[in-house]
Amino acid sequence: MANKAVSVNPIEHVERDVMPLVKLMTFSAWALLAIGLVLSLASIESFSDRNTSLMVGIGFMVGSVFIYVIRTAIHLVHSRNASKIE
Repeated sequence: MANKAVSVNPIEHVERDVMPLVKLMTFSAWALLAIGLVLSLASIESFSDRNTSLMVGIGFMVGSVFIYVIRTAIHLVHSRNASKIE
């Protein structure tokens, strides 16, 4: 029984292209912010916690900020990893 020598290639880094995700998250964050502003401004005359469209509008605006922060974190981590590899 003969042993065969096998050479192992160095680990290749597979780069993921996150730019489509970053662009999608940017667009969705701005769209949700616009929807939130429209909902909030359309029903601002009765400023109370019982005003459902106002509360939903504020929720959309807060959600858009969270989406934008997550998008920024993804973009920064990917940029840092790309600069380390080069």
